[in-house]
Amino acid sequence: MPTVLLVEDDRLIVEPVARALKGLNFNVLTALTGPDGLQLALSQHPDLVILDIMLPGLDGWEVCKGIRQKSVVPILMLTALSEEVDRILGLELGADDYLTKPFSTRELLARVKALLRRVEFDTARLAQADTVTIGDIRLDLNRRQVVKDGEELALRFKEFELLSLLVAKAGEVVTRAEIFDKVWGTDWLGDMRTLDVHIRWLREKLEDDPSQPQYIQTVRGVGYRLVAGEQP
Repeated sequence: MPTVLLVEDDRLIVEPVARALKGLNFNVLTALTGPDGLQLALSQHPDLVILDIMLPGLDGWEVCKGIRQKSVVPILMLTALSEEVDRILGLELGADDYLTKPFSTRELLARVKALLRRVEFDTARLAQADTVTIGDIRLDLNRRQVVKDGEELALRFKEFELLSLLVAKAGEVVTRAEIFDKVWGTDWLGDMRTLDVHIRWLREKLEDDPSQPQYIQTVRGVGYRLVAGEQP
């Protein structure tokens, strides 16, 4: 039974959402403050975290940042903020999706199920994985490890999935549509710019100079291509 952690201080949201999740046979943990949410996320190892931004003690951004330092659990952020910069900040801090208040319980449940289905698919696929090397990059897909020049890199869950896809198609242009289909799933409901955020994260970790990428190159209007450290 998957466990969902709901971190939200509004009981008018907590009670119906928790009830709906339990109705789908999820085990539900709840926290009303940022510090309690962070503690539960790191100690109870839930399968998914639903995280509000405006929380007492620690705001959702700080909680998300704290979780991402130790866990790749999927995070769905809830926000009453409509500004684009706030949504992008959540993605940059490691959130997998966001939902703007007010929202319907039906839409929230759809997001939760989509995220969990994708994690289940990724886990099953990794069971058949192997080790892949290209240029100075080595991916151990069973252990979910990435090594560059002998140094292990710390990648988020989706960063690893994205890099795995690009490595599998090294030298080829991978379209944005294909990336979303294979990394986020055809039922992805979040911000399409999350791909650009994840590409930037990967470049910051893989490239000697992220502003002049040698590995992950942009093919304007189409997608991205990974090459073995050389300009095409």
